[in-house]
Amino acid sequence: MPPYAGPPVASRQGEASSTLRLLAYLALGITLIVLDNQGGWLSRLRAQANLVVQPIWALAGLPGRLGASVKDNAASHGQLVEENRELRNQLLVANARLTRLQTAVLDNAQLREMLNVSEREGLDVQLAPILDIDLDPVKERLVLDAGSRAGVHVGQAVIDAGGLMGQVVAVTPGHSTVLLLTDPDHAVPVTVARNGVRLIAYGRGDRMELRDIPLSAGVEVGDEIVTSGLGGRFPAGFPVGRILKLRPDDTHAFLVGDLEPAAKLDRGRNVLLLRSVPSVPHLPVTVGVEPPAASASTGSATPAAGAANGTAPATQPPTRQAPAQPTPAQQAPAAKGTTPATQPPARNGAAPAPTTDAEAQPPANPEPRR
Repeated sequence: MPPYAGPPVASRQGEASSTLRLLAYLALGITLIVLDNQGGWLSRLRAQANLVVQPIWALAGLPGRLGASVKDNAASHGQLVEENRELRNQLLVANARLTRLQTAVLDNAQLREMLNVSEREGLDVQLAPILDIDLDPVKERLVLDAGSRAGVHVGQAVIDAGGLMGQVVAVTPGHSTVLLLTDPDHAVPVTVARNGVRLIAYGRGDRMELRDIPLSAGVEVGDEIVTSGLGGRFPAGFPVGRILKLRPDDTHAFLVGDLEPAAKLDRGRNVLLLRSVPSVPHLPVTVGVEPPAASASTGSATPAAGAANGTAPATQPPTRQAPAQPTPAQQAPAAKGTTPATQPPARNGAAPAPTTDAEAQPPANPEPRR
């Protein structure tokens, strides 16, 4: 043996066992592959293992899901709050526009009613906007945005689509004041539309009142009251109100009626001013036969006188009168001492008295005219 050769190296026991274990694992793996290929046992085993491990996976991923959910919820809440704020602002703007449109619709309807009234009645009116109202509980007055520069004058009647509202009592260059019908200082002559009874309507602050109604006037609850036109301040025929209730006064000799105004005194934004009072149309007068004059001084015969003479008056169309012929007495010579009988001229242009049949007949032998 050479001197450099060492003692023989013995094989380690661990390495042999490791090799055998490796070979066993390989054989086991090949066996499992063959069995899985033929019967699918490993697939079923894997499915069962997944069922057993699934709760563990869910529990392991729970913190991550909770964090993501909290983050999403926080982002969604902030976004929803912002969207809610924007939608609320849009809703407020939309409601304001809707309210404005509704007000415009009401104003348009009121203006249409006023226009229809002015066109239907043929009135010369002027539109005036309401600027302010009198806050005094005792006074019922309006301030209009129209004055003397716009042609408004004191005493001008004010109406709306319902009826009469009042009259102008004060005018400045830019504004005018209207005294309403319900003002305690206001009174208007009226008439009952059903039977024509003339009355006076007085203001009572929030309503109107009819006083001194005769018990025999036949006024009833529900009667329509219109202007009578007396005094020339208000035109005739404009609605004033409707009777709500009748009650006896303190003396029980007359009735007092509560009147509901026909005009909308507490509503609207515009009124109509009457520029000119419409004239009341005159009824046509039928021209008949003029009665004969009955004055004794005119010398004309009356129907009674004709009846006494046995002649009936006959109405004949006017004809041209022939020139007057001289009577035989007038044609007689003056030597006989007779004076021609002539009728005195009628006074005041009256026609001469009618002659009888005997006087109207000509003589038997008239003398020839020369």
